[in-house]
Amino acid sequence: MREDEAFYEPLGDGRFAAARATAGPWSPDFQHGGPVSGLIGRAFERHDPVPGTRVARVTVDILSPVPVSVLDVRVRVVRPGKRIALLEGEITHEGRPVVRASAWRIMAAPARLAPVSHAPAPPPLPGSAASFGEWPGVHLDGYLSAMEWRPVRGAFGRPGPGTTWARARVPLVAGESDTPLVRALTLADSASGIGSQLDFAKWLIINTDLTVALHRDPVGEWLCMAASLDASPGGSALCQATLADSAGEFGRALQTMLVDERS
Repeated sequence: MREDEAFYEPLGDGRFAAARATAGPWSPDFQHGGPVSGLIGRAFERHDPVPGTRVARVTVDILSPVPVSVLDVRVRVVRPGKRIALLEGEITHEGRPVVRASAWRIMAAPARLAPVSHAPAPPPLPGSAASFGEWPGVHLDGYLSAMEWRPVRGAFGRPGPGTTWARARVPLVAGESDTPLVRALTLADSASGIGSQLDFAKWLIINTDLTVALHRDPVGEWLCMAASLDASPGGSALCQATLADSAGEFGRALQTMLVDERS
Protein backbone atom coordinates (compact mmCIF):
# COMPACT_ATOMS: atom_id res chain seq x y z
CA MET A 1 0.00 0.00 0.00
CA ARG A 2 1.25 3.48 -0.87
CA GLU A 3 1.28 5.74 2.16
CA ASP A 4 -1.20 8.15 0.59
CA GLU A 5 -3.88 5.52 -0.18
CA ALA A 6 -5.44 5.72 3.30
CA PHE A 7 -4.80 7.17 6.73
CA TYR A 8 -4.20 3.68 8.17
CA GLU A 9 -3.31 0.20 7.01
CA PRO A 10 -4.98 -2.57 9.06
CA LEU A 11 -2.54 -5.11 10.48
CA GLY A 12 -5.12 -7.35 12.17
CA ASP A 13 -6.16 -7.87 15.79
CA GLY A 14 -6.89 -4.17 16.37
CA ARG A 15 -3.49 -2.95 15.09
CA PHE A 16 -3.06 -0.21 12.50
CA ALA A 17 -0.04 1.32 10.78
CA ALA A 18 -0.40 5.07 10.42
CA ALA A 19 0.49 6.57 7.04
CA ARG A 20 2.19 9.92 6.49
CA ALA A 21 -1.26 11.31 5.67
CA THR A 22 -2.10 11.26 9.42
CA ALA A 23 0.66 13.75 10.32
CA GLY A 24 -0.56 16.99 11.86
CA PRO A 25 0.43 20.58 11.04
CA TRP A 26 3.06 20.98 13.76
CA SER A 27 5.27 17.93 13.10
CA PRO A 28 5.58 15.16 10.51
CA ASP A 29 6.19 12.75 13.41
CA PHE A 30 2.88 13.19 15.25
CA GLN A 31 -0.67 12.60 14.10
CA HIS A 32 -3.49 15.06 13.70
CA GLY A 33 -6.40 14.36 16.03
CA GLY A 34 -8.85 13.89 13.15
CA PRO A 35 -7.71 10.47 11.90
CA VAL A 36 -7.10 9.33 15.49
CA SER A 37 -10.67 10.27 16.45
CA GLY A 38 -12.01 8.54 13.38
CA LEU A 39 -10.07 5.39 14.26
CA ILE A 40 -11.53 5.11 17.76
CA GLY A 41 -15.00 6.00 16.42
CA ARG A 42 -14.72 3.17 13.90
CA ALA A 43 -13.89 0.79 16.75
CA PHE A 44 -16.92 1.97 18.75
CA GLU A 45 -19.25 1.32 15.80
CA ARG A 46 -17.89 -2.19 15.24
CA HIS A 47 -17.82 -3.37 18.86
CA ASP A 48 -20.81 -5.64 19.70
CA PRO A 49 -23.22 -3.66 17.48
CA VAL A 50 -26.89 -3.66 18.44
CA PRO A 51 -29.41 -3.36 15.57
CA GLY A 52 -31.46 -0.16 15.73
CA THR A 53 -28.86 1.81 17.73
CA ARG A 54 -26.28 4.41 16.72
CA VAL A 55 -23.24 6.13 18.23
CA ALA A 56 -24.58 9.57 19.17
CA ARG A 57 -21.67 11.04 21.15
CA VAL A 58 -17.92 10.46 21.20
CA THR A 59 -15.43 12.10 23.56
CA VAL A 60 -11.73 11.68 22.86
CA ASP A 61 -9.11 12.56 25.49
CA ILE A 62 -5.62 13.05 24.05
CA LEU A 63 -3.11 11.88 26.66
CA SER A 64 0.03 12.69 24.66
CA PRO A 65 1.14 13.35 21.07
CA VAL A 66 0.25 10.32 18.95
CA PRO A 67 3.24 9.09 16.89
CA VAL A 68 2.92 8.36 13.17
CA SER A 69 3.52 4.69 13.85
CA VAL A 70 1.74 1.43 14.69
CA LEU A 71 -1.22 1.80 17.06
CA ASP A 72 -3.32 -0.71 19.00
CA VAL A 73 -7.04 -0.02 19.46
CA ARG A 74 -9.22 -1.66 22.12
CA VAL A 75 -12.87 -1.05 23.04
CA ARG A 76 -15.17 -2.44 25.72
CA VAL A 77 -18.76 -1.95 26.91
CA VAL A 78 -18.95 -0.57 30.44
CA ARG A 79 -22.71 0.01 30.61
CA PRO A 80 -24.61 -2.50 28.44
CA GLY A 81 -28.18 -1.92 27.37
CA LYS A 82 -30.61 -2.43 24.50
CA ARG A 83 -31.51 1.27 24.26
CA ILE A 84 -28.50 2.98 25.87
CA ALA A 85 -24.93 1.69 26.21
CA LEU A 86 -21.69 3.33 27.28
CA LEU A 87 -18.45 2.24 25.60
CA GLU A 88 -14.84 3.00 26.48
CA GLY A 89 -11.84 2.78 24.20
CA GLU A 90 -8.08 3.17 24.31
CA ILE A 91 -5.35 3.64 21.73
CA THR A 92 -1.84 2.60 22.72
CA HIS A 93 1.58 2.91 21.12
CA GLU A 94 4.12 0.30 22.17
CA GLY A 95 1.98 -0.44 25.22
CA ARG A 96 1.66 3.20 26.31
CA PRO A 97 -1.83 4.77 26.29
CA VAL A 98 -1.96 7.84 24.04
CA VAL A 99 -5.74 8.24 23.70
CA ARG A 100 -8.70 7.32 25.87
CA ALA A 101 -12.27 7.78 24.68
CA SER A 102 -15.90 7.09 25.50
CA ALA A 103 -19.08 6.89 23.46
CA TRP A 104 -22.81 6.73 24.07
CA ARG A 105 -24.62 4.31 21.79
CA ILE A 106 -28.36 4.93 21.90
CA MET A 107 -31.51 3.65 20.24
CA ALA A 108 -32.43 5.48 17.05
CA ALA A 109 -35.46 7.74 17.45
CA PRO A 110 -38.74 6.59 15.84
CA ALA A 111 -39.07 7.42 12.13
CA ARG A 112 -42.38 9.22 12.81
CA LEU A 113 -40.61 11.86 14.94
CA ALA A 114 -40.91 15.26 13.24
CA PRO A 115 -37.47 16.88 12.76
CA VAL A 116 -36.67 19.74 15.15
CA SER A 117 -33.89 22.17 14.26
CA HIS A 118 -33.33 25.90 14.63
CA ALA A 119 -29.98 26.03 12.85
CA PRO A 120 -29.74 28.06 9.63
CA ALA A 121 -29.00 26.31 6.36
CA PRO A 122 -25.26 25.93 5.64
CA PRO A 123 -23.69 28.10 2.91
CA PRO A 124 -23.39 26.59 -0.57
CA LEU A 125 -20.40 24.40 -1.35
CA PRO A 126 -17.79 26.53 -3.21
CA GLY A 127 -16.95 25.32 -6.68
CA SER A 128 -13.19 25.02 -6.21
CA ALA A 129 -10.61 24.16 -3.56
CA ALA A 130 -8.36 26.74 -1.90
CA SER A 131 -4.61 26.64 -1.27
CA PHE A 132 -3.10 27.19 2.16
CA GLY A 133 -0.94 30.07 0.99
CA GLU A 134 1.84 31.21 3.30
CA TRP A 135 1.82 29.43 6.66
CA PRO A 136 5.38 29.42 8.04
CA GLY A 137 6.47 26.47 10.15
CA VAL A 138 3.46 24.31 9.32
CA HIS A 139 3.69 20.76 7.96
CA LEU A 140 1.33 20.69 4.98
CA ASP A 141 2.08 17.26 3.53
CA GLY A 142 0.12 15.17 6.03
CA TYR A 143 -3.49 15.53 7.14
CA LEU A 144 -3.93 19.04 5.73
CA SER A 145 -3.18 17.78 2.22
CA ALA A 146 -5.07 14.51 2.69
CA MET A 147 -8.26 16.56 3.14
CA GLU A 148 -9.84 18.73 0.46
CA TRP A 149 -10.83 22.14 1.83
CA ARG A 150 -13.28 24.64 0.36
CA PRO A 151 -13.38 27.62 2.74
CA VAL A 152 -16.43 29.89 2.84
CA ARG A 153 -15.17 32.30 5.51
CA GLY A 154 -11.75 32.65 7.11
CA ALA A 155 -8.64 30.57 6.43
CA PHE A 156 -6.13 28.31 8.16
CA GLY A 157 -3.41 30.33 9.88
CA ARG A 158 -5.47 33.52 9.89
CA PRO A 159 -7.18 34.62 13.13
CA GLY A 160 -10.94 34.77 13.12
CA PRO A 161 -14.03 32.51 13.10
CA GLY A 162 -14.19 30.30 10.05
CA THR A 163 -16.51 28.18 7.96
CA THR A 164 -15.36 25.52 5.52
CA TRP A 165 -16.59 22.56 3.55
CA ALA A 166 -14.23 19.59 3.55
CA ARG A 167 -13.90 15.93 2.66
CA ALA A 168 -11.16 13.33 2.97
CA ARG A 169 -9.25 12.50 -0.20
CA VAL A 170 -8.43 9.03 1.19
CA PRO A 171 -10.39 6.54 3.33
CA LEU A 172 -9.62 6.18 7.02
CA VAL A 173 -8.64 2.50 6.66
CA ALA A 174 -7.33 0.98 3.44
CA GLY A 175 -9.91 -1.12 1.61
CA GLU A 176 -12.90 0.36 3.46
CA SER A 177 -15.52 3.02 2.84
CA ASP A 178 -15.83 5.58 5.63
CA THR A 179 -19.04 5.57 7.66
CA PRO A 180 -20.89 8.83 8.39
CA LEU A 181 -19.56 8.85 11.97
CA VAL A 182 -15.98 8.36 10.78
CA ARG A 183 -16.30 11.22 8.29
CA ALA A 184 -17.59 13.56 11.00
CA LEU A 185 -14.88 12.62 13.51
CA THR A 186 -12.07 12.85 10.95
CA LEU A 187 -13.02 16.47 10.25
CA ALA A 188 -14.19 17.70 13.67
CA ASP A 189 -10.78 17.96 15.37
CA SER A 190 -9.90 20.69 12.84
CA ALA A 191 -12.34 23.10 14.53
CA SER A 192 -9.64 25.10 16.33
CA GLY A 193 -7.65 25.44 13.11
CA ILE A 194 -10.69 26.71 11.24
CA GLY A 195 -12.14 28.96 13.93
CA SER A 196 -9.35 30.32 16.13
CA GLN A 197 -9.41 34.06 16.80
CA LEU A 198 -5.90 33.80 18.24
CA ASP A 199 -2.78 34.24 16.13
CA PHE A 200 -0.96 30.89 15.87
CA ALA A 201 2.32 32.77 15.35
CA LYS A 202 2.01 34.35 18.81
CA TRP A 203 0.07 31.76 20.78
CA LEU A 204 0.47 28.02 21.37
CA ILE A 205 -3.02 26.51 21.23
CA ILE A 206 -3.41 22.78 21.93
CA ASN A 207 -6.67 20.91 22.44
CA THR A 208 -6.74 18.31 25.20
CA ASP A 209 -9.93 16.66 23.99
CA LEU A 210 -12.68 16.53 21.42
CA THR A 211 -16.39 15.89 21.94
CA VAL A 212 -18.66 15.29 18.96
CA ALA A 213 -22.42 14.90 19.46
CA LEU A 214 -24.63 14.06 16.49
CA HIS A 215 -28.44 14.25 16.51
CA ARG A 216 -28.42 12.48 13.13
CA ASP A 217 -25.88 10.83 10.88
CA PRO A 218 -24.37 13.05 8.17
CA VAL A 219 -25.08 12.38 4.50
CA GLY A 220 -22.54 12.54 1.69
CA GLU A 221 -18.78 13.06 1.50
CA TRP A 222 -18.77 16.84 1.86
CA LEU A 223 -19.29 18.21 5.38
CA CYS A 224 -19.49 21.84 6.47
CA MET A 225 -17.97 23.09 9.74
CA ALA A 226 -18.44 26.57 11.22
CA ALA A 227 -16.10 27.13 14.18
CA SER A 228 -15.19 29.86 16.66
CA LEU A 229 -13.06 30.13 19.80
CA ASP A 230 -13.46 31.84 23.17
CA ALA A 231 -10.49 32.46 25.49
CA SER A 232 -10.01 34.24 28.82
CA PRO A 233 -6.90 35.48 30.65
CA GLY A 234 -6.28 33.31 33.69
CA GLY A 235 -8.47 30.64 32.11
CA SER A 236 -8.20 28.60 28.96
CA ALA A 237 -9.84 28.42 25.55
CA LEU A 238 -12.95 26.70 24.28
CA CYS A 239 -13.56 26.01 20.60
CA GLN A 240 -17.02 25.08 19.41
CA ALA A 241 -18.31 24.20 15.98
CA THR A 242 -21.51 23.30 14.19
CA LEU A 243 -21.39 20.41 11.72
CA ALA A 244 -23.65 20.32 8.67
CA ASP A 245 -24.16 18.62 5.33
CA SER A 246 -26.19 19.63 2.29
CA ALA A 247 -29.42 18.86 4.19
CA GLY A 248 -28.55 21.08 7.18
CA GLU A 249 -26.93 20.95 10.62
CA PHE A 250 -26.46 17.48 12.14
CA GLY A 251 -24.24 17.97 15.21
CA ARG A 252 -21.77 19.92 17.29
CA ALA A 253 -18.11 19.68 18.24
CA LEU A 254 -16.35 21.03 21.33
CA GLN A 255 -12.65 21.28 22.25
CA THR A 256 -11.01 22.30 25.54
CA MET A 257 -7.75 24.10 24.83
CA LEU A 258 -4.47 25.06 26.44
CA VAL A 259 -3.30 28.59 25.58
CA ASP A 260 0.28 29.71 26.18
CA GLU A 261 2.69 32.26 24.76
CA ARG A 262 5.13 30.96 22.20
CA SER A 263 8.72 31.27 23.37
